[in-house]
Amino acid sequence: MSKVILVTGAGRGLGKDIALEALAAGHQVVATGRRPEQVETILGGSQDNLLVTKLDVTRPEDGEAAVRAAIDRFGHIDVLINNAGNLFTGYFEEISPAQMRQQFETNLFGPMNVTRAVLPVLRKQRAGHIITITSTAGLVGTEFTSAYAASKFAEEGWMESLHHDVAPYNIHTTAVEPGYFRTEFLGDGSTNWPELAIDDYAPRTAPRIEGMKSMNGQQPGDPTKLARAVLTIAHQDKPPRRFIAGADAIGAVEAKAKELLAQAEASRELGDSLAYDDART
Repeated sequence: MSKVILVTGAGRGLGKDIALEALAAGHQVVATGRRPEQVETILGGSQDNLLVTKLDVTRPEDGEAAVRAAIDRFGHIDVLINNAGNLFTGYFEEISPAQMRQQFETNLFGPMNVTRAVLPVLRKQRAGHIITITSTAGLVGTEFTSAYAASKFAEEGWMESLHHDVAPYNIHTTAVEPGYFRTEFLGDGSTNWPELAIDDYAPRTAPRIEGMKSMNGQQPGDPTKLARAVLTIAHQDKPPRRFIAGADAIGAVEAKAKELLAQAEASRELGDSLAYDDART
């Protein structure tokens, strides 16, 4: 069954693959990006099932305009795929405050802006699905990713809570946590290196940056397969609230789950003794 799917960040990376796969499957696609002419070129130009519109996710007015354009063209929206994002990488002290704010503006407030614009449509329909591409870094923090992981952890918390807000209106939510996929995400267009330099970190920073650059184009995951998996989830009557994508991601999340259980057990003796004693004098 054909759906109207709005995709953010459709000009490159996973967003491009999702849009292409959705068009090939016969869906009506609202493909958005900061450079709509680039999006249209990449997706093959004018098509009856394709609407390309400008959308910088950090600008709430862009999200509202994109939703109006989608309704004017297709009459409704079935699925929002929050895909646009970027990566500010580095050790915490070497990431400037401005970079940290930029990371949150794009990765957290960006999808919130677009979702805020779409939700009135979905509530009126009493149907819809919000899919947000987060990251394994939204569940597992690692070295050199404090800004990115912080934004993705926040995105995970927002999506987990959003489910409870919108479920009464037959609106589904899914957070997708990919591992490493062979997109352009580690390229200069999406990855930003630390602005500050601290001598203590220097022996670790340079090798980390070179290691990440060398990984670009060598990631184990196939983004076309991930795009198809996301569209499969978009068709499910009872979609998962989380979809952990990639063998590397599944292994990392399994290890984190075991670590959390162990930490809960280690906290039990002291943590269980903290209830207020109403009988005390």
